[in-house]
Amino acid sequence: MIDDRAAVSPHARLDDSVTVGAFAVIGDDVEIGAGTRIEPHVVIKGPTTIGRDNHIFQFASIGDDPQDKKYAGERTELRIGDRNTIREFATINRGTVQDQGLTLVGDDNWIMAYAHIAHDCVVGNQTIFANNASIAGHVHVEDYAILGGFTAVHQFCRIGENSLTSMFSYVTKDIPAYVVVSGRPAEPRGINVEGLKRRGFESDQIRDIREAYRTVYRQGLTLEEAITALQAPSAADERVARFVASLRSGTRGLIR
Repeated sequence: MIDDRAAVSPHARLDDSVTVGAFAVIGDDVEIGAGTRIEPHVVIKGPTTIGRDNHIFQFASIGDDPQDKKYAGERTELRIGDRNTIREFATINRGTVQDQGLTLVGDDNWIMAYAHIAHDCVVGNQTIFANNASIAGHVHVEDYAILGGFTAVHQFCRIGENSLTSMFSYVTKDIPAYVVVSGRPAEPRGINVEGLKRRGFESDQIRDIREAYRTVYRQGLTLEEAITALQAPSAADERVARFVASLRSGTRGLIR
């Protein structure tokens, strides 16, 4: 399953079912789980752990040093879960000791060509990074978030679950759950109705989320006033509760 022209370190640990294409380079301290397919010319450096049934396309760079001038060769890690698709020229870097020393990518993510996931980022499950979407260091991307093509996210931002950025968005603050943003800098445009429908949200659930959005963005309230006004709705609906929790979960301030 390993092409004779690939360079695989004897200190790498690959399941017998892993496929490695020609001219791929897999370094020391790399572990790859069953069913994962590595196409030609991929470079993977360790310490990196990659789970089961991933597909990494040609010319991707996985687990290389963080692009951080403070990095001084410390041992840091990258962990990637299961069933992720990582397309051509995508780059995912290891963490730094200034954070947890770990970059983490979950399961079932769709990471398209030229996307970049920087050091110390935490990416959840079922996200989509369209072509050239880039997140700087220490960014957290929650489940089912979608980053449109050429989206750029400032370091330390949080991207809430089921949120969406349009093409060419420049994100400098936190995006709450369910919210659509666009622009440079990005501004809120409503909630991700189509995404929620695809996830199986019922019409009344979407209505409640929309009303919560209006409380925050359309009634002229301060953030604290809006959160207070949403206490009763969040107690009645766990989805609204997750929206409210996302309003104050980060450190960069909220896109409003």
